[in-house]
Amino acid sequence: MATLTEERTTTSIDSAELAQRVAILKRFKTLLSQQRERFRSYLDLLDKQQNVIESGSAEDLLTYVEIEEKIVADIFSIQKVIDPLEEMYNAVISGHSQSNYNQEEVPGIKASLEKLKSEAVMRSTKNKELLSKRMLELRQEITTLRNNPYAASGRSAYANSNKASLVDLQG
Repeated sequence: MATLTEERTTTSIDSAELAQRVAILKRFKTLLSQQRERFRSYLDLLDKQQNVIESGSAEDLLTYVEIEEKIVADIFSIQKVIDPLEEMYNAVISGHSQSNYNQEEVPGIKASLEKLKSEAVMRSTKNKELLSKRMLELRQEITTLRNNPYAASGRSAYANSNKASLVDLQG
């Protein structure tokens, strides 16, 4: 009788453990999918930002930079949750070789996520280079404008600098 009770306890623990593993897997997959979507939206934003950098609209660029900061912050906050969950997932998977749930989806999601990450790094680097070039062009334009002899003093180029201070009325 004692072995039957122990067997039932083991079965209920296994069911609870399996439910926990399935819950971890589902949450992990959900977070990875969310992360993947954030990176896709980040890539779209980087494409739009590239166009704005090339067109030179400062206000639009500022808007895109602010949106970019929010997306990146969101990506990092999700990553803070993914890291410990991934450790739990790996511990659960390595501890139990047989599974009733699909383990194949996670590596696929992670692979696409890594691809998106590397693409985002490349595009972000490209945008930074474009922005640096654009800023250099603007600095050169400003220097050219400052060195313009007609605009330097803020007065008309046709104004006479030798003005009479006293007028002789007797002649």
